[in-house]
Amino acid sequence: MKRNLEPIAYKADTEALAKFAKALAHPTRIAILKHLENQSCCFTGDLVDVFPLAQSTISQHLKELKNAGLIQGELKPPKIKYCINQDNWKTAKTLFQQFFD
Repeated sequence: MKRNLEPIAYKADTEALAKFAKALAHPTRIAILKHLENQSCCFTGDLVDVFPLAQSTISQHLKELKNAGLIQGELKPPKIKYCINQDNWKTAKTLFQQFFD
């Protein structure tokens, strides 16, 4: 079989779904999203009180979720306030629903 060295062109929805799935690939991130979904917003320190993890670990998980666009952060010196990115959250739900149907 001859291999093609050209990159595969995926649909935008396929790439978005993969990005969201990668962000959800850790149980702590899922737990963080569930926690944020039940609140308007919260600070990193609040999450450290909820989850038995170091602040640096929580921050790394928040970074992954933010890079995927599932959450957004607002700088409130000296803290960062995090909340669900409602538009991307809705998109992720739709893409996963379409994938599993």
